[in-house]
Amino acid sequence: MDFGSETLSLLVRAFSRLPGLGAKSAQRIALYLLRNDISEAHALSHLIHVLHEKVRFCRTCGAITEDDECAICKDPGRSRELICVVEQPHDVFVVEKTRQFKGLYHVLHGVLSPIDGVGPENLNLRSLEDRVRAGGIQELVVATNPTIEGDTTALYIAKSLASHGCTVTRLARGLPMGATLEFADDNTIARALERREKL
Repeated sequence: MDFGSETLSLLVRAFSRLPGLGAKSAQRIALYLLRNDISEAHALSHLIHVLHEKVRFCRTCGAITEDDECAICKDPGRSRELICVVEQPHDVFVVEKTRQFKGLYHVLHGVLSPIDGVGPENLNLRSLEDRVRAGGIQELVVATNPTIEGDTTALYIAKSLASHGCTVTRLARGLPMGATLEFADDNTIARALERREKL
């Protein structure tokens, strides 16, 4: 789309390549930055510029941090016997929001997907095995998404760590709060029946 400015058109195209932003949202952001005080655009530009300099992944778990080790890994109040394995760094925030999990994390940075050329060597799996092999871990809670790739990754983890003496569990699945049976798929209902609880 031509905006009468090649620079503005390039910026809109750049924003529209970001995940979750379509052409209209990209256009609104670009025009917002153009209309507002230049200091806001400079501040945004500076943050983008220093992002790769300051933000990194925790050397222990792979979560987002500005230090060598993240705040959760450094927290002496967290259980060292329990690790929640997630696909992406933002999944740590999702689990933490519940305030129910008191252990540590391990971020895989993806899932196994042979069709996309993603094998075990492309994920943060070796360091997970090293953590388990070092001892002290009683349970791994695999919290990958309930997809074919997520399930495949969970099974791979369970099989590859079976001989290391820790229990590997998977998050339970079932009907979400507020859902109705009418709109639930067969697999979700089957899982909910399988994991039913006593009242």
